[in-house]
Amino acid sequence: MKESELTGQKLWEDYWEKKENIKTSKRKSLLFFEILKTFDKYLPDKRGLSILEIGGGQGEYLLYLTRHFMYLAHSLDYSRIGNEQTRDLFSKAGLPVILYERDLFTDNSDLPKFDIVFSLGLIEHFENSDIVVKKHLELVKPGGILFLGVPNYGGIYRPVLKMLAPSVEETHNMETMNIKNWSSFEEKLSMKSIFTGYIGGFEPLNMKKLEVRTVLNRILYFFTRVLMVIFSFRMQFLRRFNSKYWSGYMVGIYRKL
Repeated sequence: MKESELTGQKLWEDYWEKKENIKTSKRKSLLFFEILKTFDKYLPDKRGLSILEIGGGQGEYLLYLTRHFMYLAHSLDYSRIGNEQTRDLFSKAGLPVILYERDLFTDNSDLPKFDIVFSLGLIEHFENSDIVVKKHLELVKPGGILFLGVPNYGGIYRPVLKMLAPSVEETHNMETMNIKNWSSFEEKLSMKSIFTGYIGGFEPLNMKKLEVRTVLNRILYFFTRVLMVIFSFRMQFLRRFNSKYWSGYMVGIYRKL
């Protein structure tokens, strides 16, 4: 992808290659299920709607939506490895998926329009998120739905990540971590908000990164792992409380006018 991407194709090929042999079913976070709950609450329960995931990699969210709502699955990603994993996942599930191995910023006028287009953890990797959202919206039918998700590395997570993993700020547009900035999408583009907000509550997993291995950082990293256990098994009820200061994820759901 282009348009001042803060990552790059090689980074994503390496990322998906590392995950290629991981059985993700054993590595689901509670945040994964919070995102599924948001799908269930806001997406239409109507069999046969066409859905496109942009930058989906392994395709687990797309597979859930295909199974749960009986949508017609499509995936667009420029990662060869990510596409192969999506193809394998759907093949094992016995479900069809149409794959587009291409860049979002190429000429996509040959693609159909979709009832639902979504991406999770994509727009924050670009300096100009407005342009990226516009490219998403171009693939949505009039009256269709655009669903955007972004991890929240701001708030209480930001100072911790500056110590543990400074590269996070280099590869993420931190301005997208403030949901108030998303109102610009509605103002500049022809779409109406269905829901915009934070989900998932406090998410220690957002801090589970260790690049700078000082003694202090190792202690801090160990503490984040302890918090993951506590908030996974003993304090799940706290996840219902959300704020820009501590919630682990953000979503924006829009209808194209």
